[in-house]
Amino acid sequence: MFAIFKREVRSFFTSPIGYLIVGAFLLLNGLFLWVFRGEYNIFDYGFADLGNFFLLAPWIFIFLVPAITMKSFSEERKMGTLELLLIKPISVWKLVLGKFWGAVLLCIIAIIPTIVYVFAISSLGMIEGNYDLGMVLGSYFGLLFLISTYTSIGIFASTLSDNQIIAFLGGILLCFLVFNGFDAVSSLFSDGESQQWVQNLGAKSHFESIARGVIDTRDLVYFISMTLLFLYLTFQRLKQLPR
Repeated sequence: MFAIFKREVRSFFTSPIGYLIVGAFLLLNGLFLWVFRGEYNIFDYGFADLGNFFLLAPWIFIFLVPAITMKSFSEERKMGTLELLLIKPISVWKLVLGKFWGAVLLCIIAIIPTIVYVFAISSLGMIEGNYDLGMVLGSYFGLLFLISTYTSIGIFASTLSDNQIIAFLGGILLCFLVFNGFDAVSSLFSDGESQQWVQNLGAKSHFESIARGVIDTRDLVYFISMTLLFLYLTFQRLKQLPR
């Protein structure tokens, strides 16, 4: 697994794609949070708070994570190297996990520079350093779990076609449905209990719960379960491919 992991990380940073994705994430966040006027702009918001960043980041990652994962297996199938990987003395699970952790690491690298926002928010407050550290840590924690779910979805989407564009679009669609689809469907119900039940099937309500700084085991179990589900589907899909 570690050999596959190193191979994935090396492939990201020996080509422009890794730098482009990290740069795109930081640029988009910077523009929406500090430059563009609107609901996400921190100066327009009027409070020294990072909440807008954690509202925006999940939507940006819906596009960026599939961009990272689209080549995971689709490119291998197109180049004919997937068959070589599958006949090597490495289990399919280790192959899947190696590619999964390689993509997760790139997302983490993209997040690390945003820690500077914490110091910026601390300086912008009327009382310097007056911000909710628990909420910030909880939000970063929730973002990591959301990224793991997006990555497992994107890797699964990359097994569905040898065309990277189809894998990319499929990953975006699945990530969107998992994050916001159930929240949208819940609005069709008039009963509050039914609405809450449907919302809990989606990732958005669980992410928002963690982002409030409250670590609930139900939210952790949800993200871990969703991640394992799509990794299992990826495993089953690879087992069905001809060797």
